[in-house]
Amino acid sequence: MNLNSKIIIIIILSAVQNVIISALCPHNPIANFGRPQTPTDTDFCNLQPKTCDKDSKYRSLDGSCNNLINPYFCLANYKFARILPAKYSDGISQPTRSGTGEPLPNARLISLSLFGEQYVEERDLTLMNMEWGQVISGDISRIARGTSSSNYVPCCTSDGHYVEQNREICFNLDIPPEDLVNIKASRECMEFVRTLTDRDSNCNYKGGPVEQLNAVTSYLDMSILYGNTDDVNRGIRAFKGGLLIVDQRNGQSWLPKNPNSTEVCNVDSENDVCYKTGDIRVNSAPGISVLETIFLREHNRLADELAKLNPHWCDEELFQEARKILIAQLQHITYYELLPIFLGRENMLKNKLIYDVPPESHVNDYNPGVDATTLNEFTTGAFRHFHTVVAGRLNLVTEVRNLKGSLRVSDWYNRPGIIEVEDNFDMLCRGLGSQPQRQASVDNELKNFPFKKNMSSAGLDMRAIDIHRGRDHGLASYNDFRQFCGIKRAKNWEDFKDLINTQSIEGLKKLYKSPEDVDLIVGGALEYNVEGTLAGPTFLCILTEQFYRTRVGDRFFFENDNPTIGFRKDQLREIRKATAARLMCDNGNRIQTMQPKAFISVSKTNPIVPCEELPKIDLSKWSDGDKN
Repeated sequence: MNLNSKIIIIIILSAVQNVIISALCPHNPIANFGRPQTPTDTDFCNLQPKTCDKDSKYRSLDGSCNNLINPYFCLANYKFARILPAKYSDGISQPTRSGTGEPLPNARLISLSLFGEQYVEERDLTLMNMEWGQVISGDISRIARGTSSSNYVPCCTSDGHYVEQNREICFNLDIPPEDLVNIKASRECMEFVRTLTDRDSNCNYKGGPVEQLNAVTSYLDMSILYGNTDDVNRGIRAFKGGLLIVDQRNGQSWLPKNPNSTEVCNVDSENDVCYKTGDIRVNSAPGISVLETIFLREHNRLADELAKLNPHWCDEELFQEARKILIAQLQHITYYELLPIFLGRENMLKNKLIYDVPPESHVNDYNPGVDATTLNEFTTGAFRHFHTVVAGRLNLVTEVRNLKGSLRVSDWYNRPGIIEVEDNFDMLCRGLGSQPQRQASVDNELKNFPFKKNMSSAGLDMRAIDIHRGRDHGLASYNDFRQFCGIKRAKNWEDFKDLINTQSIEGLKKLYKSPEDVDLIVGGALEYNVEGTLAGPTFLCILTEQFYRTRVGDRFFFENDNPTIGFRKDQLREIRKATAARLMCDNGNRIQTMQPKAFISVSKTNPIVPCEELPKIDLSKWSDGDKN
């Protein structure tokens, strides 16, 4: 038999197998997703004609066909959206400059001058706010190509010296003379790789200002766990019982091993712990590794319970139903536990981000005319404000809530194995629910040590990188966004006094040539918080706009009443019982107690209680024998 004959036989057998699978399991994506194979993470904007199956029960992995009118809305590996036009210095792609034509002030100098390192606790809030915020940020936005991407190309050596090659993609962050820490170490630069744009990848680019690419879907869809492509998803599924692959160690289920451990993680051996999920950042910090492990275990817990209730369901149906429930929990906890703290409950109710309705009532606010694509100003500006509350150390807390020690986050960058040591996993979970969140400032760990390569080296400056990234993306200025958000446009420095304190304004005057030059992320971060929120008026405006779009533009949002893709009333009532506290209880190693509101500090009104007293989703409502 010649080679061509063998290939033909293989193709025929594969097609027959797909038909059999589709017949036995009607929810298999081969049959029901009605779309071509999704591109890999490196095939940005590999757009193909979409034929959407409007009767498909489940959302696609890559975000396509959520919007049946515009199938490409929110697609992974596609462009960010914008509120205001870009302000590139050349009108096309070059980073923003001062109105005088000169470079804007050095981002590292701004970080050192305006963002202190003082530690003040938000005693009513726990670190769960910060960590969950990082999860949702990574779920709806991830810039394509950057210093943390898997296809990273060096711009600056590990000891802080320029790399001559690849200069077109580099926007080096120079070390200013005032930076005594780095000058003493003879460092010249901090590495910075420009974000991939539609022009770089020939991604439907039609001339004019470029737009950066988002490597993940814009929907809040747990893509951090499940991935955004068929290839990634296949690599983490067990294809048995609806389960995801796990590694078993010491009687516990852990995220599966990354086959490229020594390349992806800061480890010496392929045998060292290094995880693989749909999120390339999973190994970047212990807190992220912990939460993504919680999500993995919750998916498998759901799949196991659904299999007991419905033994006739096949692997694909168990997987998709468990995925659907877990996504709904993520959306419910984000919108009804976390965001009211960030954005203010009254603000959210007024702007229809949440609704005060009975637990069994649907909210039919889906609007196909709303594009939920992640806003560049959100991912590169407003939401990065919360880097100012990221903790440099994570507390290890015992079951009786005693502090046993802490982990220095920068020591464990891309070294996730620490969460499996002794009782660290449960102690970190309890720490997230008990360690007070810091007020907005910049932790020394974030200013000098993020993304460092080893235990002794220096790292980058998260705040400086944030400022630099906004310029890379050509974001409109702080003053532009004041005006967009209905705030008086500043004509002089005195006009900033309505939202920024005098000391900060004096600092701005020393750095910037004009109020028109102030970066969005700088001016927005210096504003007084709106009462009942964690952001000033300008950032609050952008955040509210984004999370409205994320909700209303998602056909699969968990509260929508759609007989094909939605939840029944009795199921919706159960979804609304989901809490971050219950997720910790159900998926920790041996966690016995939590406070009901994990984002809020323990108090008389939010006491530590046994896990069995916390509300729990009744999965019997998903039994085929229960169709009430």
